[in-house]
Amino acid sequence: MNVVLRGEAFDPWQELQTFQQGKPELAGKFGATSIFIGTMRDFNEGKDVQGMTLEHYPAMTQKHLEGISSEAKQRWDILDTLIIHRYGDIQPSDPIVLLAVWSAHRNESFPACRYLIEELKNRAPFWKQEQTEKGSHWVEHNTPG
Repeated sequence: MNVVLRGEAFDPWQELQTFQQGKPELAGKFGATSIFIGTMRDFNEGKDVQGMTLEHYPAMTQKHLEGISSEAKQRWDILDTLIIHRYGDIQPSDPIVLLAVWSAHRNESFPACRYLIEELKNRAPFWKQEQTEKGSHWVEHNTPG
């Protein structure tokens, strides 16, 4: 279970390749990798969004995401997980989150991956400030899945 919080942009596909290359113990063990990549939209609740800032408390956020990963491992027969989440200033089309789940079969990795994103969105302590042409405002709730 691996959790990385990043203040800079990342390439999700490169991160997946690097992760898998660094885990030789996974070779030949998995038949499924379920992946979710979340990117920043340029709209939210009918407003044009020009950028946003994500804030967090590093140790608290790390603990929450590690807990969510551990819960997924207990619920499904999965081999490993990867969570990479951005913070700081983010622009439309930038990747914000990468989730990956490795398992022997897809019937374990699909629900585990969905669980990770839903729990992350509902429980992880991130605060989002959007910038629009009318100024900045804090987002009070997440958009439903």
